[in-house]
Amino acid sequence: MDSIEVEGRTSQEAIKIALKQLGVSRNQVRVEILSEENKGLFGMEGARPARVRVTLKKG
Repeated sequence: MDSIEVEGRTSQEAIKIALKQLGVSRNQVRVEILSEENKGLFGMEGARPARVRVTLKKG
Protein backbone atom coordinates (compact mmCIF):
# COMPACT_ATOMS: atom_id res chain seq x y z
CA MET A 1 0.00 0.00 0.00
CA ASP A 2 1.75 3.16 -1.22
CA SER A 3 -0.98 5.72 -0.59
CA ILE A 4 -4.42 6.03 0.98
CA GLU A 5 -7.20 8.61 0.93
CA VAL A 6 -8.89 9.39 4.24
CA GLU A 7 -11.66 11.71 5.43
CA GLY A 8 -11.88 13.47 8.77
CA ARG A 9 -13.67 16.39 10.40
CA THR A 10 -10.54 18.47 9.74
CA SER A 11 -7.50 17.91 7.52
CA GLN A 12 -5.33 17.40 10.62
CA GLU A 13 -7.68 14.71 11.91
CA ALA A 14 -7.66 12.98 8.52
CA ILE A 15 -3.84 13.01 8.48
CA LYS A 16 -3.70 11.48 11.97
CA ILE A 17 -6.11 8.73 10.90
CA ALA A 18 -4.03 7.97 7.80
CA LEU A 19 -0.77 7.84 9.75
CA LYS A 20 -2.30 5.43 12.23
CA GLN A 21 -3.63 3.19 9.44
CA LEU A 22 -0.23 3.14 7.71
CA GLY A 23 1.69 2.76 10.97
CA VAL A 24 4.22 5.48 10.11
CA SER A 25 5.23 8.92 11.35
CA ARG A 26 4.54 12.26 9.66
CA ASN A 27 8.08 12.62 8.27
CA GLN A 28 7.76 9.31 6.38
CA VAL A 29 4.87 10.46 4.18
CA ARG A 30 3.82 13.13 1.70
CA VAL A 31 0.41 14.69 2.38
CA GLU A 32 -1.87 16.14 -0.28
CA ILE A 33 -5.01 17.99 0.81
CA LEU A 34 -7.74 16.96 -1.62
CA SER A 35 -10.48 19.05 -0.01
CA GLU A 36 -10.78 21.13 3.13
CA GLU A 37 -13.65 20.68 5.53
CA ASN A 38 -16.67 22.84 4.92
CA LYS A 39 -18.26 24.27 8.03
CA GLY A 40 -21.99 24.00 8.24
CA LEU A 41 -24.68 26.30 9.47
CA PHE A 42 -23.51 28.62 12.29
CA GLY A 43 -19.90 27.48 11.82
CA MET A 44 -20.47 23.93 13.01
CA GLU A 45 -17.73 21.48 11.99
CA GLY A 46 -18.30 18.51 9.79
CA ALA A 47 -20.81 19.71 7.19
CA ARG A 48 -18.41 18.30 4.61
CA PRO A 49 -15.36 16.39 5.83
CA ALA A 50 -11.79 17.13 4.83
CA ARG A 51 -10.16 14.62 2.48
CA VAL A 52 -6.42 13.93 2.26
CA ARG A 53 -4.16 11.59 0.31
CA VAL A 54 -1.17 10.29 2.25
CA THR A 55 1.65 8.68 0.26
CA LEU A 56 4.68 6.84 1.62
CA LYS A 57 8.00 8.44 0.65
CA LYS A 58 10.33 6.22 -1.35
CA GLY A 59 13.63 5.16 0.10
